[in-house]
Amino acid sequence: MAFLRHLQVRQNLPHFTQAAPLPMAKRRITAGNMVEHDNLLPVATIGVNPVKLWGLTMAERVARIARANGAHPDSSSPGRIAQGPSILSNAAFAWDPAWFKYVTSRSGMVLTLGGVPALAHAADAAQASRIAEAMAAGRPLVDTAGLDVVAYESGPTIENKQLRKRETPFLMALTPGSIRTIERASYFGAYKGVTDVLTKYLWPEWALVLTRICAKAHITPNMVTAVGAVFCVLATVLFAYGHYWLGMALGLAFMVLDTVDGKLARCTITSSEWGNVADHGMDLVHPPFWWWFWATGLATWSLAYDDATFWWVQGAIQGGYVVQRLIEGLFMKQNGLMHIHVWRKFDSQFRLITARRNPNMVILFVAMLFSRPDIGLIAVAWWTAISCLIHAVRLVQAWIVRARGGTITSWLSDVTV
Repeated sequence: MAFLRHLQVRQNLPHFTQAAPLPMAKRRITAGNMVEHDNLLPVATIGVNPVKLWGLTMAERVARIARANGAHPDSSSPGRIAQGPSILSNAAFAWDPAWFKYVTSRSGMVLTLGGVPALAHAADAAQASRIAEAMAAGRPLVDTAGLDVVAYESGPTIENKQLRKRETPFLMALTPGSIRTIERASYFGAYKGVTDVLTKYLWPEWALVLTRICAKAHITPNMVTAVGAVFCVLATVLFAYGHYWLGMALGLAFMVLDTVDGKLARCTITSSEWGNVADHGMDLVHPPFWWWFWATGLATWSLAYDDATFWWVQGAIQGGYVVQRLIEGLFMKQNGLMHIHVWRKFDSQFRLITARRNPNMVILFVAMLFSRPDIGLIAVAWWTAISCLIHAVRLVQAWIVRARGGTITSWLSDVTV
């Protein structure tokens, strides 16, 4: 977009709270809940942009984001200005859905790039008219009275509680030359900030390639989940018969697809309640079966445990898995649904290696390099017990903090970027 080269960047730092402005510091945002369904905000896309992102025009993408957040996209008269409060999106720009959630909770806020309004929450028709005129002309607002203009260049950050991270969500001009850059930003924007070491560092690039292929082929997230489920079941069967290497290969395919389905849903704005239940339900249920049948498959290698060893290994792994999940759930219940892994930086770092499926598979992989799947599972049992103990200690420490009148808050909320 040629006009962007001629626009001067606005230097005003944004005001991100309802209290007094913070003139010398970058603001910290906590993405709040959307508008209630009984008071839907109309959403309009200003301008027409033929360039598609993840197979969607900006009007289509904005409409999906609006519906997903309980707002009302006005598709009957594109670009029409509502008489009351409304959300306006500039078709020349692509932005992370996190911005929509935040802007809708801040009446009068205008997010700009290069001075040009990209996304705004107009309080009334008069504000909407001024903002829409600037969007259509591709120029900065002439009259900013009553508006809270936030320059993207000032580096505002949002705490994304769902994805457990704090970041500056992407906002870019959408042109044919920027599609792949924006797709990449959109994909990594959909990534959890706090997760295990494999998901965070090993296969993001693999999953990005697969996500792009699926989007172009119109493969839905639920289809990806279904294929992943097949790999998961096959891996379980292979473990039971001692075919560990092939089982781990299919397990790896499942684990990568377990990343792809969620990213595909977020990038194409096709998340569904059923898809979420199927994905997370499978994640929760299958690990105990993997560890059980890994143990039974040892007989094929003439490495079967005696009865006592079998049951203490399974007791540590299965019992530790359940107890650790219960600890995590209890922590969330007692601390406003905040995950235990985002309490302090230590907790987020420990989540990289805690005894969940992926770190456990690393342990088993190393054991297989020495042809000792039996020792690998014993190591998993010990690591599960240690991880469970650490989680229990953190839960008790949280109780102590609250008993002394303290408040449990995420370290992500304390970061100033």
